[in-house]
Amino acid sequence: MTHDLITLLISLVVIVIAAEIFTNAIESLGAKLKFSEGVTGSIFAAVGTALPETMVPLVAIFAGNSSKISEEVGVGAILGAPFMLSTLAMFLAGMASWWYKEKRKRAAIHSEHSGLKRDLEFFLFVFSLAFFVSFTPANWRLLRIFIALVLVISYFYYVLETIKASNALAKNGHATEKSKNLYLSAIFREHMFFVVVQLFIALILIILGAKAFVGGIEHLAKLLNIPVIALSLLIVPIATELPEKVNSILWIRQGKDTMAIGNITGAMVFQGSLLPAIGIFLTPWTINLTVTASSVITIAAAMWLYILAMKKIKMTPLYLTANGVLYVLFVGVVIFRI
Repeated sequence: MTHDLITLLISLVVIVIAAEIFTNAIESLGAKLKFSEGVTGSIFAAVGTALPETMVPLVAIFAGNSSKISEEVGVGAILGAPFMLSTLAMFLAGMASWWYKEKRKRAAIHSEHSGLKRDLEFFLFVFSLAFFVSFTPANWRLLRIFIALVLVISYFYYVLETIKASNALAKNGHATEKSKNLYLSAIFREHMFFVVVQLFIALILIILGAKAFVGGIEHLAKLLNIPVIALSLLIVPIATELPEKVNSILWIRQGKDTMAIGNITGAMVFQGSLLPAIGIFLTPWTINLTVTASSVITIAAAMWLYILAMKKIKMTPLYLTANGVLYVLFVGVVIFRI
């Protein structure tokens, strides 16, 4: 037990340090490529920090000892990641904006409107599609494969649309700006090669830290006799989503709200499209009542954010408390089911 707690603490420190190195490299990359904050946050940062949680369902599906448990962990981890981002991660972003309100000179989060709206529209489309296809008969294989292909194509279309909007946003004051010089520039001259090197170092540290964190949590779960579904929907996503949460808090502290929120919503689109497509291809893609509850709450949380974006209402800590309440509601559902 003590060994597991020490492992968790060390891996958490590694993730926090790696996230700081990663955000520094991502800012330099976005600035050098003259991309908008939306592209930097929603695509570069989101995909990079999504790697740990992408590995979890794949490892569970391919390397699990029991096919039933592997599929349960895999599907739970796939659908649990967007749930965690749309509820707990957004709530923590709101709390961070309140905590750093003196430094930021404001408590409300000011994220670029068009990018936020686009992210949420794509997410609601792909995640709802992935959720509803689970209710189709398992022998409707062709339909399921077609839906999986639609999810993949939708993500790449989303990337194209986000990049297409980049030039105009950059000219309108939403260009990516570095808050610090590249850390490696203290040793080497600041060149694109060393930006990429630092990025890969950070990603490797994030993956290693997240893997160690998940391993420690899984071992503790066995010792404490926590059910597999609770592990896959609540505990594992908290660990694997740490990079996004830490990155977003760091950017919130710096007042870079568009990149902070884009990191979360961009990861939601990635994990609501490509990961479910993998799940539909590789598993029977059937869900139980607990997973259904998490998916419904995820859609409700994303819809709440979309309403705020549609009506151009500022995302204040109070409004984002609703996302935290939805998270607590689901924890209650899981505990009641256990």
